Amino acid sequence: MLFKMRGLMLGTALIGALAACVPATPSVTEATKTPEPALPQIKQPVPEDFVNAYVARQDDGFVVPAVPEDKVPAHLRRQEVAFASTDPVGTIIIDPSNKTLHLVTGPGKAMRYGIAVGKDGFQWAGEALITSRKHWPTWTPPKEMIARKPELEKWKDGQPGGPTNPLGARALYLTTNGVDYGFRIHGTPEWQSIGRNASSGCFRMINQDVMDLYDRVPDGVKVVVLNADGSRPTSLKLPPPQPVKPVKKATPKPAAAKPAPVSVAAPGAPAPGFPTMTAPILTPPRIDAPAVIAPAQPAAPAPLPVVTPAPVVPATPAPAVTPAAPAPAVTCVPTAEKPCP
Repeated sequence: MLFKMRGLMLGTALIGALAACVPATPSVTEATKTPEPALPQIKQPVPEDFVNAYVARQDDGFVVPAVPEDKVPAHLRRQEVAFASTDPVGTIIIDPSNKTLHLVTGPGKAMRYGIAVGKDGFQWAGEALITSRKHWPTWTPPKEMIARKPELEKWKDGQPGGPTNPLGARALYLTTNGVDYGFRIHGTPEWQSIGRNASSGCFRMINQDVMDLYDRVPDGVKVVVLNADGSRPTSLKLPPPQPVKPVKKATPKPAAAKPAPVSVAAPGAPAPGFPTMTAPILTPPRIDAPAVIAPAQPAAPAPLPVVTPAPVVPATPAPAVTPAAPAPAVTCVPTAEKPCP
C-alpha cells in the first residue's frame, strides 16, 4: 500500500514538471499583439493652397520662377479630386500612363499633381518608401548617365543645388527593401516637360508643386508606382540596363598649308622666281699702262642649214602652136587726094 502511494506521488510530481515545460495554448492578448506602425500624419489641404499656386517666390535664398498656369494642362494642375482607393491616408499613388501623382488625403479623396515620367526604356513599377527629403538637393549623375552624356563629367562630384539644378527645389528619395535604385520624386526647372515621358526613371514635378508635396508628407510615406496599363504591381519591375554607347573621339582635321611668306623686294631687285644675274667684277686698267687689246676671237661659223632638194616633177609639154596665115596683100586704089605710091 505504501509502495502504491509513493508511485502515485511520484507520478503527480512528474506531471507537474512536464506541465511547466510545455506552454499552454497561446491566446491573443494585448501583450502578444505586434504593434502596427503609426500612419504618417499629412498636412490636409486648405483653399489657400490653390490660390496663386504657380507665382514666383523666394526660397532659401533662391528665386523660384513663376510658371504660366494657363500653359499647364488643366488636369495636370495641383487640385483636390475624388479618388477611389483603399490605401491609407498618406499613400502616394503614381500613374505613369496618365502622368499624375495622387496623395491620398482621406476616404475617397486625394491631392492630384501633374508629373513627367521615364522615357522609353526607363519605366519601372513597384512599391517604395520615402526615406529622405532634401531642400535644393545636390545632383550627382550616375556613371551610366555620364557614359551616355560625356558632357556631364564636370558634375561627377555633384552639381550644387540651385535654380538650374535638374532636381529642382526639393527631392524625395525612394528606396525599396532598403535599396536605393536611384529613383526620386523631385522638382524641375523644365516645367514644360510635365505630362511627358522625359526622365531617366524619376518623377518630375513643377517646383511649386514639389514644394507643396514636400510640406505635406514626412519620411516613411509609401509610394506605389502602377504598371503601364494602370494595374497594381505585385513585384518590383526595374528597367533593363541601358547600353552604353562608345564615345567617338573626334578626328583632328589636317592643318591647312600655310602660304609662303611674301617678301617685299628692295627697289631694283629682280622679281621673285627669276634667276639672279651676277655681273662679272671688272678691274679698271691703270692709266699709266698701255692698254692691252686682246685679239678678237673669230666667231664660230654658224652651221649651214641642211636643204633637202625638192623632188623633180617632169614638165608638161606645151601645146603646139599653129602659125597664123599671112594677111592678104592690100591693093592700092588711087584717088585724087591720095595717089598710090
